[in-house]
Amino acid sequence: MPVLALPGAALLFGLLIGSFLNVVAWRLPRRESLVRPRSKCPSCGVQLSALDNVPLLSWLVLRGRCRRCGDPISARYPVVEAATGLLYVAVVLAADGPRVLVLGLLLVTFLVPIALIDLDHRRIPNVLTGPAALAAVAAITLIEPSWLTEALLAGAAAGGFFLLAAVLYPRGMGMGDVKLAGVLGLYLGRAVAPSLFIALIAGVLVGAAIIARKGAEEGRTTAVPFGPFLALGAVIGLFAGDALVDAYLARF
Repeated sequence: MPVLALPGAALLFGLLIGSFLNVVAWRLPRRESLVRPRSKCPSCGVQLSALDNVPLLSWLVLRGRCRRCGDPISARYPVVEAATGLLYVAVVLAADGPRVLVLGLLLVTFLVPIALIDLDHRRIPNVLTGPAALAAVAAITLIEPSWLTEALLAGAAAGGFFLLAAVLYPRGMGMGDVKLAGVLGLYLGRAVAPSLFIALIAGVLVGAAIIARKGAEEGRTTAVPFGPFLALGAVIGLFAGDALVDAYLARF
């Protein structure tokens, strides 16, 4: 039982945080309060009771519909809650020290709303990347200050690389992506290299799929947010980045 206690607590806590991150992703771009009022049905506007707002469980019990009007409630809400909970569990199980644990939980917490907002609004808010950067520096300074140099160098290198890309091809890369890349360097250190590579490859593959579906002319003008790809690369880098770097160095 003690072996399962920590992952179980991480799952429950992650579900709760995921519920709040849904609120952040919806209200932050609209400049609404993250605290008040309580969540409401997007169709009829009725405020949800505490029983109707239990992460994941309420959506399943209500079969994805509002108790009052019966209109469907997006499955994205429970998916985000479940994904956040599972990511928290993965971080807890994979962490080999307090720095990795704290930075991993912080990174996941910031990445979820960043990816959602970029998907919905094609922008990455400074109000998320700024605090994310400060939180990383503060956590590293308190937990393992000797690692701060690597984090700062990785952040500068990742942000600088994407800044160059944004200058050379402004239509394909926004400053929000540049800032997020720098933030990822702070959290991942050297593991940011494979993370960015994975993000770029994923973006190219999706772009190629869009061109194949819509045709070259229309496909090239289709706007695709890059933040979710950076988030995907960051998650892979969080769990496998150091191993990928070690494998590369051992081979070459």
